[in-house]
Amino acid sequence: MALNYIFIFFFLISFVIALIRLIFFGDTEIFTTIMQSTFTNAKTGFELSLGLTGVMTLWLGFMKIGEKGGMVAILSRIVGPFFKKLFPEIPENHPVNGSIMMNLAANMLGLDNAATPMGLRAMEQLQELNPKKDTASNAMIMFLVLNTSGLTLIPISVMVYRAQLGAADPSDIFLPILLSTFFSTLMGIIAVSIYQKINLFNKVIMTYLGGFSLLIAGIIYGFAQLSSEEVNIYSTVAANVILFSIIVMFFVLGVHKKIHIYDTFIEGAKEGFSIAVKIIPFLVAILVAIGVFRASGAMDYFIDGIAWVVNMAGLNTDFVPALPTAIMKPLSGGGARGVMIETMNTYGVDSFAGRLACTFQGATDTTFYIIAVYFGSVAIKNTRYAVTAGLLADFAGIIAAIFIAYLFFG
Repeated sequence: MALNYIFIFFFLISFVIALIRLIFFGDTEIFTTIMQSTFTNAKTGFELSLGLTGVMTLWLGFMKIGEKGGMVAILSRIVGPFFKKLFPEIPENHPVNGSIMMNLAANMLGLDNAATPMGLRAMEQLQELNPKKDTASNAMIMFLVLNTSGLTLIPISVMVYRAQLGAADPSDIFLPILLSTFFSTLMGIIAVSIYQKINLFNKVIMTYLGGFSLLIAGIIYGFAQLSSEEVNIYSTVAANVILFSIIVMFFVLGVHKKIHIYDTFIEGAKEGFSIAVKIIPFLVAILVAIGVFRASGAMDYFIDGIAWVVNMAGLNTDFVPALPTAIMKPLSGGGARGVMIETMNTYGVDSFAGRLACTFQGATDTTFYIIAVYFGSVAIKNTRYAVTAGLLADFAGIIAAIFIAYLFFG
């Protein structure tokens, strides 16, 4: 339901702004620009879906091997006590626990191509447990918000872009991103827990969250001892070694269980193809709506309005030029990436705005994209409070990023 209103809102606001620009400012090209944007983004959505097909078939093939080999069950036992409290609807030792764990692990390592197939697989498994097939379950919403909060331990792609643009220290945004995304995820968990009446002061939850906080503190300390070049090298190597080690472990366990590896891979790959085809209309719809909103100039007016309010309040406005990245990120990952690069080119890769834009890029994830794709893959129509909780997590990440950027770079 929320996506329905958002979809309509984007188009109506864009139409009104386009009319104003045409009538009062004589912008005769505005509607042409908007229509070109609709066709371009429809094509982009279809191409993204096709590109996802190969990745989906590959990773769901691996996941099927892991599931039958017992790796998923092992992961489920490791995180079982914690997930049992956050996801009380999921039966103990259910395979979806392993799928959720694999998805979150891939997200934390910055491996988006691996995370999406695993996430879609988890969503299908959650749908099997869902008594109301058109309405998002509590477990679905908790899982989705954990994704939209964008918890990332190693922001590889952001550091690569900074290096390409000539940053003096491409990894100087590593700690700000890590801290910002942690606050975003924490807010997401708190928001959903309030809706679902989950007791966060439970001993098990506090133990896991405390342990994870110590892990983050250890990573921060370890990387703080390295040079920028070493951070780039070690983070990239670590992410890929961990991922490939998991794949090899799947194969080893599969051989140990005496399953037919190739046939099992094909079985999972077929599921990946069908899921990728299902999401095409949902992906096209959300990308076209976002493209229209941006092409009409609505995004620019929104940012200018914020700048005016901040200025009237007598506050420091250094963060305002980076806000387009923060606003775009919940809507479109590719759009936010483009705005981030544009900000670095305009203000300087090592400027406050440039660094803050990078921190925004890594602090949260593409909330509307994830909701459209994940829920669309299982035909969920009533998203309940998923959008609200996801945006609260995004907002916390954005606010944290601003304060942390002033602390590190101000």
